[in-house]
Amino acid sequence: MTEENNINPTIVIYVDADACPVKPEIYRVAERYGIRVVIVANSYIAIPRDNDLVERVIVPSGLDVADDWIAEHSRPGSIVITADIPLASRAIAAGAVAIAPNGKTHTQSNIGNTLATRNLMDSLRSAGEITGGPAPFSQKDRSAFLSALDLAVVRLKRDGFQP
Repeated sequence: MTEENNINPTIVIYVDADACPVKPEIYRVAERYGIRVVIVANSYIAIPRDNDLVERVIVPSGLDVADDWIAEHSRPGSIVITADIPLASRAIAAGAVAIAPNGKTHTQSNIGNTLATRNLMDSLRSAGEITGGPAPFSQKDRSAFLSALDLAVVRLKRDGFQP
Protein backbone atom coordinates (compact mmCIF):
# COMPACT_ATOMS: atom_id res chain seq x y z
CA MET A 1 0.00 0.00 0.00
CA THR A 2 1.66 3.21 -1.14
CA GLU A 3 0.64 6.75 -1.86
CA GLU A 4 1.41 5.99 -5.50
CA ASN A 5 -1.70 3.80 -5.55
CA ASN A 6 -3.77 6.72 -4.21
CA ILE A 7 -4.92 4.56 -1.32
CA ASN A 8 -5.21 6.26 2.04
CA PRO A 9 -4.08 3.57 4.49
CA THR A 10 -6.46 4.66 7.27
CA ILE A 11 -9.72 3.08 8.32
CA VAL A 12 -12.80 5.30 8.17
CA ILE A 13 -16.36 4.29 9.00
CA TYR A 14 -19.05 5.98 6.89
CA VAL A 15 -22.58 5.73 8.26
CA ASP A 16 -25.73 6.11 6.18
CA ALA A 17 -27.25 7.70 9.25
CA ASP A 18 -30.93 8.12 8.42
CA ALA A 19 -32.74 5.45 10.42
CA CYS A 20 -29.49 3.69 11.42
CA PRO A 21 -30.28 1.82 14.65
CA VAL A 22 -26.67 0.99 15.59
CA LYS A 23 -25.02 4.40 15.89
CA PRO A 24 -24.20 3.95 19.62
CA GLU A 25 -22.48 0.64 18.83
CA ILE A 26 -20.50 2.26 16.01
CA TYR A 27 -19.31 5.02 18.35
CA ARG A 28 -18.17 2.47 20.95
CA VAL A 29 -16.20 0.38 18.44
CA ALA A 30 -14.67 3.47 16.85
CA GLU A 31 -13.57 4.81 20.22
CA ARG A 32 -12.08 1.45 21.22
CA TYR A 33 -9.96 1.31 18.06
CA GLY A 34 -9.42 5.05 17.54
CA ILE A 35 -11.22 5.08 14.17
CA ARG A 36 -12.76 8.13 12.52
CA VAL A 37 -16.55 7.96 11.95
CA VAL A 38 -18.40 10.10 9.42
CA ILE A 39 -22.15 10.33 9.98
CA VAL A 40 -23.85 11.30 6.70
CA ALA A 41 -27.47 12.48 6.55
CA ASN A 42 -29.62 15.10 4.91
CA SER A 43 -30.78 16.50 8.25
CA TYR A 44 -29.23 17.24 11.62
CA ILE A 45 -28.29 14.13 13.60
CA ALA A 46 -26.86 14.38 17.10
CA ILE A 47 -23.37 13.00 17.57
CA PRO A 48 -21.37 12.49 20.76
CA ARG A 49 -19.84 15.78 21.88
CA ASP A 50 -17.05 14.09 23.79
CA ASN A 51 -15.72 12.04 20.88
CA ASP A 52 -13.46 13.93 18.46
CA LEU A 53 -13.38 10.91 16.15
CA VAL A 54 -17.02 11.41 15.10
CA GLU A 55 -17.95 14.02 12.53
CA ARG A 56 -21.24 14.91 10.93
CA VAL A 57 -21.78 15.65 7.24
CA ILE A 58 -25.14 17.13 6.31
CA VAL A 59 -25.87 16.83 2.60
CA PRO A 60 -28.66 18.61 0.70
CA SER A 61 -32.09 16.98 0.59
CA GLY A 62 -32.83 14.81 -2.38
CA LEU A 63 -33.06 11.24 -3.53
CA ASP A 64 -29.82 9.34 -2.86
CA VAL A 65 -27.76 12.48 -2.07
CA ALA A 66 -26.35 10.95 1.13
CA ASP A 67 -25.77 7.64 -0.67
CA ASP A 68 -23.93 9.43 -3.49
CA TRP A 69 -21.72 11.27 -0.98
CA ILE A 70 -20.80 8.03 0.80
CA ALA A 71 -20.20 6.16 -2.48
CA GLU A 72 -17.91 8.94 -3.73
CA HIS A 73 -15.82 8.79 -0.55
CA SER A 74 -15.71 4.97 -0.28
CA ARG A 75 -12.36 3.32 -0.93
CA PRO A 76 -10.26 0.42 0.33
CA GLY A 77 -10.03 0.84 4.10
CA SER A 78 -13.55 2.26 4.38
CA ILE A 79 -16.34 0.53 6.24
CA VAL A 80 -19.79 1.58 5.05
CA ILE A 81 -22.70 0.98 7.40
CA THR A 82 -25.97 0.93 5.47
CA ALA A 83 -29.22 -0.96 5.03
CA ASP A 84 -29.37 0.35 1.44
CA ILE A 85 -28.41 -2.51 -0.91
CA PRO A 86 -27.57 -0.33 -3.95
CA LEU A 87 -25.28 1.81 -1.76
CA ALA A 88 -23.64 -1.34 -0.36
CA SER A 89 -23.03 -2.49 -3.94
CA ARG A 90 -21.44 0.83 -4.89
CA ALA A 91 -19.26 0.79 -1.76
CA ILE A 92 -18.03 -2.73 -2.50
CA ALA A 93 -17.24 -1.71 -6.09
CA ALA A 94 -15.05 1.07 -4.63
CA GLY A 95 -13.18 -1.45 -2.45
CA ALA A 96 -14.94 -0.72 0.85
CA VAL A 97 -16.43 -3.15 3.34
CA ALA A 98 -20.24 -2.89 3.54
CA ILE A 99 -22.14 -3.98 6.64
CA ALA A 100 -25.89 -3.81 7.24
CA PRO A 101 -27.17 -2.80 10.69
CA ASN A 102 -28.33 -6.40 11.24
CA GLY A 103 -24.73 -7.59 10.91
CA LYS A 104 -24.88 -8.96 7.37
CA THR A 105 -21.57 -8.26 5.65
CA HIS A 106 -21.96 -7.72 1.93
CA THR A 107 -19.13 -8.99 -0.27
CA GLN A 108 -18.25 -9.20 -3.95
CA SER A 109 -19.53 -12.78 -3.93
CA ASN A 110 -22.95 -12.12 -2.35
CA ILE A 111 -23.92 -8.57 -3.32
CA GLY A 112 -25.17 -9.60 -6.78
CA ASN A 113 -27.71 -12.03 -5.35
CA THR A 114 -28.72 -9.60 -2.62
CA LEU A 115 -29.23 -6.81 -5.16
CA ALA A 116 -31.23 -9.12 -7.48
CA THR A 117 -33.48 -10.20 -4.60
CA ARG A 118 -34.01 -6.59 -3.56
CA ASN A 119 -34.93 -5.62 -7.12
CA LEU A 120 -37.31 -8.58 -7.44
CA MET A 121 -39.07 -7.70 -4.19
CA ASP A 122 -39.29 -4.05 -5.28
CA SER A 123 -40.89 -5.14 -8.58
CA LEU A 124 -43.37 -7.36 -6.75
CA ARG A 125 -44.34 -4.51 -4.42
CA SER A 126 -44.72 -2.18 -7.42
CA ALA A 127 -47.05 -4.73 -9.01
CA GLY A 128 -49.24 -4.73 -5.91
CA GLU A 129 -47.97 -7.89 -4.22
CA ILE A 130 -47.94 -7.84 -0.44
CA THR A 131 -44.47 -9.04 0.44
CA GLY A 132 -44.23 -8.03 4.08
CA GLY A 133 -41.41 -5.98 5.47
CA PRO A 134 -38.19 -6.74 7.24
CA ALA A 135 -38.28 -8.46 10.59
CA PRO A 136 -38.19 -6.11 13.59
CA PHE A 137 -34.68 -5.10 14.64
CA SER A 138 -33.60 -7.26 17.59
CA GLN A 139 -30.88 -7.59 20.20
CA LYS A 140 -29.57 -10.54 18.17
CA ASP A 141 -29.18 -8.19 15.16
CA ARG A 142 -27.34 -5.67 17.35
CA SER A 143 -24.94 -8.38 18.58
CA ALA A 144 -24.39 -9.69 15.04
CA PHE A 145 -23.63 -6.13 13.91
CA LEU A 146 -21.08 -5.59 16.68
CA SER A 147 -19.34 -8.85 15.77
CA ALA A 148 -19.30 -8.01 12.06
CA LEU A 149 -17.94 -4.49 12.65
CA ASP A 150 -15.25 -5.73 15.02
CA LEU A 151 -14.23 -8.45 12.55
CA ALA A 152 -14.07 -5.91 9.68
CA VAL A 153 -11.79 -3.63 11.71
CA VAL A 154 -9.51 -6.51 12.72
CA ARG A 155 -9.24 -7.68 9.08
CA LEU A 156 -8.48 -4.19 7.80
CA LYS A 157 -5.81 -3.71 10.46
CA ARG A 158 -4.32 -7.08 9.51
CA ASP A 159 -4.28 -5.93 5.87
CA GLY A 160 -2.19 -2.89 6.83
CA PHE A 161 -4.82 -0.19 7.34
CA GLN A 162 -4.39 1.98 10.39
CA PRO A 163 -7.00 3.60 12.65
